[in-house]
Amino acid sequence: MSEAAMLRLEQVTVDFDGFKAINDLSLTIPSGSMTVVIGPNGAGKSTMCDTIIGRVRPTAGRVLFHGEEIQRLAEHRIVGRGICRKFQTPGVLIGLSVIDNLAIAAMRDRRWWRSFTRAGEEEARAKAEAVLEQVGLADRRDALAGNLSHGEKQWLEIGMVVATDAELLLLDEPTAGMGAAESSQTAQIIRTLVGRHAVLVIDHDIDFVSQLEGHVVVLHQGALLREGTLDEIRRDEEVAAIYLGRAK
Repeated sequence: MSEAAMLRLEQVTVDFDGFKAINDLSLTIPSGSMTVVIGPNGAGKSTMCDTIIGRVRPTAGRVLFHGEEIQRLAEHRIVGRGICRKFQTPGVLIGLSVIDNLAIAAMRDRRWWRSFTRAGEEEARAKAEAVLEQVGLADRRDALAGNLSHGEKQWLEIGMVVATDAELLLLDEPTAGMGAAESSQTAQIIRTLVGRHAVLVIDHDIDFVSQLEGHVVVLHQGALLREGTLDEIRRDEEVAAIYLGRAK
């Protein structure tokens, strides 16, 4: 990937009492890009996200966002810089409506002082309305989040991440628990985010990954095994033996 780096991991290692969950990992995420990280269970995918967002401190190496080191910052400060993560399990506020969930997420603007003004509230509501269309939930605007289907909850949480206006969106298995049709719709939603945001997706479903049309990174035992287009990854015999062959 030749574009200017927005996020860089430089020789990052995460050691849990002798177990290297991440092992000398270097990776570049350009602005406005789509990156998909795949690998077998235990490859270090979620630990990598935890390290980027500040939940885990690297034992060695650096994490840089726009050239500034962030690996020692608190999680809320990293979020404030413009990185936001969606976890595998939806974390929506089930007692509130879809639009209210989005508005609350939008109020968590990096310009925090705006949240305490009338203008900030109006701006958040306008942003929520726009995101509502983007994630395909316009017809569920006033529904309680607790009454949504599993797939709709996943889309709502994607929308909540988008509403923060973060530059980098980390989406950890956004299709967990979905069928093929919902997964395809999720891929369509995520593709619309690229450009305005950089998106890093963790997943293991190759059919879903193929629909994202992104740069693919393969992790194995915490290290970078291969990266390239999905076609290049599919043709790689070592990747097929370690990962793709097991997925069939």
